[in-house]
Amino acid sequence: MRSSNPVFSRRGFSRDNGYAGFNTAQQPQAGGNPYAQAPTNPYATNPYAQQDTQQGAPQAPARSGVMTIDDVVTRTAITLGTVVAGAVVAWLALPVDAANIGKSYGIAIGAALIAFVLAMVQSFKRRPTPALILGYAAFEGVFLGVISSAVTTHVSAGAVPQAVLGTMAVFAGVLIAYKTRLIRVNRRFTGFVTAAAIGFMLLMLVNLLFSAIGGGDGLGFRSGGLGILFGIIGIVLGACFLALDFKQVEDGITYGAPREESWLAAFGLTMTLVWIYLEALRLISILQGND
Repeated sequence: MRSSNPVFSRRGFSRDNGYAGFNTAQQPQAGGNPYAQAPTNPYATNPYAQQDTQQGAPQAPARSGVMTIDDVVTRTAITLGTVVAGAVVAWLALPVDAANIGKSYGIAIGAALIAFVLAMVQSFKRRPTPALILGYAAFEGVFLGVISSAVTTHVSAGAVPQAVLGTMAVFAGVLIAYKTRLIRVNRRFTGFVTAAAIGFMLLMLVNLLFSAIGGGDGLGFRSGGLGILFGIIGIVLGACFLALDFKQVEDGITYGAPREESWLAAFGLTMTLVWIYLEALRLISILQGND
């Protein structure tokens, strides 16, 4: 099952058409699904993973050395904490007043580019590198700190807390819906989300191109009524990405992924939460002031 983030890089967490996740040919499928195939353990060579060879069903690992939910929670907390720390430092050290706004924006753009490069390097590595993941988190935090400070200063003082609360609400809502199976992550769901995400990103790139050529907001996808609509779509896509990420984590634990893979799970969850926060901040900015 493919995830929204191209960061799960080994064995079951495999790259597939720019997206990452358990190969669909290796996933256990619901009965009656025409795409169903006999499940196999993508971590069969992992000495810590066990599988029922008679029934073909994965069993819980019997020994240490495999990824657990505690590992994922701990490393996600560390990664998100690094993002928050970078954002706080940038907020305090890079003011967006009239005298410093150009410098602060320049540093923020540079930090965003470095974060993107680090994310791509990690995405194509066979093993997780905590230094790369935490480096991405730190530079991404600097970018978020400057952008958040600018929105607070020039748009609305309450926009950032609202965006944070909104991101937390989306995370909690999707987690509850996933655990109660109100959201079922299957092959059709994954294909729909992938196609929608590609279309969304292409539209945003076209809008950015027109904005660079003609100035303003390009085709208007980021302001006014269209901006509100696309902001909502962006948040909904982020929620779908979270469901895919939860599926990734669940499958990794079920199949006995090595403990180091929890860093990749944390990386993917962090990327998705950053996406949701930025879309929420943009939407609130449109609703509460001039974009």
